[in-house]
Amino acid sequence: MKKGILIVISGFSGAGKGTVVNRLINEYDDYALSVSMTTRSPRPGEVDGKSYFFVSREEFIKRIEEKEFLEYAVYCDNFYGTPLSYVEEQMEAGKNVILEIEVQGALQIKEKHPDALLLFVTPPSIQILKDRLYSRQTESVDVIHKRLAQAEVESRHMHLYDYVIVNDNLDECVKNTNEIIKAAHSSTVRSVEFIETIKEELKLFTEGE
Repeated sequence: MKKGILIVISGFSGAGKGTVVNRLINEYDDYALSVSMTTRSPRPGEVDGKSYFFVSREEFIKRIEEKEFLEYAVYCDNFYGTPLSYVEEQMEAGKNVILEIEVQGALQIKEKHPDALLLFVTPPSIQILKDRLYSRQTESVDVIHKRLAQAEVESRHMHLYDYVIVNDNLDECVKNTNEIIKAAHSSTVRSVEFIETIKEELKLFTEGE
């Protein structure tokens, strides 16, 4: 069985990255979503253990000390982290594991796992981003302004990602994202063992002539 790959999906708050991830999980069989842990409060409709693992700040810091995270980051005064054991188990089972995390954590992942595939989701324009944030009606104006300020900081790191995914038409966005991930399986950095096998077989063949 071919090992799955590690996929990091980031994007501005309101860009629709969560919707894209959910569509990938629901429409294709070879994905698994890594559920992140956070110290922020649940939003309406979010379920503990499915949307996130919601824990106290003290509990999160304890887990950092015990090195239980693949990565962790602070975003808008809250901690977010990726539990390590689940990710490893799913990849060994052949699943492409999606981490929906912020830029800070994504860059930590890339440093530790250079073969991870980093995707950044953005709307076609910042005006559309502002409209989406306001239309959610789940946060105060002050929080929305904080998220837009954070988006400006995040935009400085977009060039460090492997691909930018423009979420304009959702159906096309999901399809394009899946095709990029499928193609990534055949990249040379993820085919090292196969390449070495081909080289060795050819070497044995030519030596046997």
